[in-house]
Parts: sequence; C-alpha cells; structure tokens
Amino acid sequence: MDAPGGPEGPRPPRGDDSLGNTRETPRQLSREQFFVLISAASINLGSMMCYSILGPFFPKEAEKKGVSNTVTGMIFGCYALFDLLASLVFGKYLVQIGAKFMFVAGMFVSGGVTILFGVLDKIPEGPIFIAMCFLVRMADAVSFAAAITASFSILAKAFPNSVATVLGSLEIFSGLGLVLGPPLGGFLYQSFGYEVPFIFLGCIVLLMIPLNMYILPNYDSDPGEHSFWKLITLPKVALIAFVINSLSSCFGFLDPTLSLFVLEKFNLPAGYVGLVFLGLASSYAISSPLFGLLSDKMPHLRKWFLVWGNIITAGCYMLLGPIPVLHIKSQLWLLVLILVLNGISAGMSIIPTIPEILSCAYENGFEEGLSTLGLVSGLFSAMWSVGAFLGPTLGGFLYEKIGFEWAAAVQGLWAMTSGVTMGLFYLWEHSQRRRSKLENILGTEEERTALLPDEIQP
Repeated sequence: MDAPGGPEGPRPPRGDDSLGNTRETPRQLSREQFFVLISAASINLGSMMCYSILGPFFPKEAEKKGVSNTVTGMIFGCYALFDLLASLVFGKYLVQIGAKFMFVAGMFVSGGVTILFGVLDKIPEGPIFIAMCFLVRMADAVSFAAAITASFSILAKAFPNSVATVLGSLEIFSGLGLVLGPPLGGFLYQSFGYEVPFIFLGCIVLLMIPLNMYILPNYDSDPGEHSFWKLITLPKVALIAFVINSLSSCFGFLDPTLSLFVLEKFNLPAGYVGLVFLGLASSYAISSPLFGLLSDKMPHLRKWFLVWGNIITAGCYMLLGPIPVLHIKSQLWLLVLILVLNGISAGMSIIPTIPEILSCAYENGFEEGLSTLGLVSGLFSAMWSVGAFLGPTLGGFLYEKIGFEWAAAVQGLWAMTSGVTMGLFYLWEHSQRRRSKLENILGTEEERTALLPDEIQP
C-alpha cells in the first residue's frame, strides 16, 4: 500500500536515494521551506476567509435586490462548479504556467474580485445584478483554484517526505479562516455596511502578494507525459476520489441545513448559531496536524485512517438528528459533541488522501516532479469541488422532503459506503501482494532446484 521506494510513502525527487536516506528528514526547516510554509498559510487563511464571509449577510442583501432563494443558492453553488473545472485545467498545465506565477496570479485575482463583490450593491436590481454576482463568483472560484493547486504542488515539492504532516498543519489556517470569516464579516457589516467586509479582506489578500513574490521559491520541471485520465482510472485513486467526494459533501450538507435545524429545534438566537459550527471547524483544525504527523511517521496507518475515519463520520451523521429509529432525544450538547467528533473523523480521513494518491501514482510509473504533483493537487481540488456542489444541493432537497434527521442519515450512508468500499479494496490489495510474494518465493525455489543437479555434477 506504500510506494516502492520505502515505507515512508511518496519518494523524494531524486530517485537514487536509498531507503535510509528517505527516512532522514531534516529536523530543522530550511529557509526555503519556512518561506513556503508562510506562503501556503497565507493563501489558506485568506482564501477561506474570503470564501466564508458571504454566509452571514449576502443572502439578505440579495433578497433586497429581488433575487430568489433558488438563484442565491445557484450563486453559491457555481463556485464549486468552476473550482472543479479550473482545478483540472491548472493541474494539467501547472508546469507550463509556472507554480509561482499561478500562485501569485491567483492571489491577485482573488483579492480583486473580493473587492468587486463589495460594490455589487451599487448595481441596479434585476438581471444585471444577478449576472454580475455570477461573474464575480466564477472569477473568485477560478483564482482560488489556481492558488490552491499551485500551493499543494509547491508544498509537496518542498516537503517530499512529510507531505501529510505539512498539509495537516496548514489545515489549522484553513479552519481558522472558516471560523473567523463569518463573525468578522458580520461585525464589519453591522458596523460599516455591505462594502467594508469585502474591501477589507480583499485589500489584505492584495497586500500579501509582494511578500509572496519575494519569498516564494521558483521550481522548474519538465512537462509530464501522463494525464488526469490515466491517474483517475487507477482503481485505488478512483476509490480515494470517491472518499474525497463523500467527505466534502458531508461538510457541504451542513451549510444549508444545520443552521435551520438548530434554530427550529432549540430556538437559539441567530447570533449563537455560528458557535455551533465552531465545534466542527476547531476540532478539525486541531486534529489535522496530529493525523498528518502519524501518516508520515507510520504510513501503514493511512489505510486505517481512511477507512475508519469514513465509518466514524457515517456514525456521526446518524446521530446528528439523531435518526428517529434510535429513539434518542435530540439535545444541544449532544449535537455539539457529535460535531466535534465529526471534525476529528474528517481530519482522520482527509489528510492521508494526497499522500496515498502520490504513492499510488509513483507505483504506477508517474514521474516524480511538479507535473505529477500538479495532477494530484488538481485532482484533489476537483473531487472536493464535486462534493461541495452535491452536498448542499442534495442536502437542501432532502431537508425539505424528509427532514434533517433522515437527511443526515442518508448523507451518512454515503460516507459509510466509501469507507467500506475502501476497506474491501485494501483487503483485496493485501491479498494480491501476499499472493505475488508467495509466487516469487516459489519461483525462486524452483530455479534453485533446477540448477542444483547441474551444480553437483563432476
């Protein structure tokens, strides 16, 4: 289940390193690695804050402009669709465009369109306002896809032997952005009006650009011969992509449903609803570095993290309502506890996915370098976007038809299916490797037996 270069997972760029050398990771960060971490942390924090700032007040502003709830949902949903398409394109052509240029250009466009979103209230209501909302949201999705795809690739290049540890640690900044975005946006909106939250965050992202242009290293590489199609048709990669879909959809399911359920079930003030989400985001951000470290130090645990993380996530969604057949009374403390456990199980499942895809790619002849790293990071972003689109869409539909309790249980079945399927594949893979190893031993013994009579002849 690991790359042939050794049990440490993905091999370093130099293919002639021995097993011992792959284990010898530096204890201290180099200057270049430190700068890469700063750049990646800045894009994780900034992009997640820009992404999440819309939630508290944009639907209300859109309603003032005569936009229906359905169209507002489509404005939110188009982000995932264009993020999917852009991730595939940028992942394929990362080497030709250049990772550093893609990163910086993505930040520039993202900061600019965030500011543009702040002046949309000046546009007259009707089709023009709706069209501009779609255009700005699409541009934001494309710029975000460029920056994140480049960021993942640069990180994997700078930290070849500790990809999971680094990605897990940087999820702290992603979680922090998701946690800080809504309350900061809501505060600025109440205090200064619609424009200020977007202008403030957009300017912060733009101010990060000169720093990243200076500190981010350039990585050159030759274009690879492989394609997304060859990568996704590898059975193991296809199943991991299904896992990514299910986990992303689980997160997305909560966006249109959980706040409504909490308001209806527990009669909480609207200002306290955001604190319920805090349990999920904080536990995910805190647990991700731990699972990243374990994934790099003990790569054999990755498969168990993927399988059991999905199964635990499924159990959490069965208990969110809880599902009526369990006859458990819905209580606020239980809901928050389940969300905390869900954050931990999500970190357990998500963090090992990229190292596992990289290991599988290297095992199947993909070259080591930015070309493969671009394909892998683009694939991850694309598959995450698919789930981010399906989760809210199906979640909102199921919530209206069968209620939150049963809708959450159906969502949990998706995670259960992906976890069990992944577990069955790992069992099959293990049996195939044992059979191959046994056949090699028997073949060697037969060769020795055939050679022995010739060796003992005088």
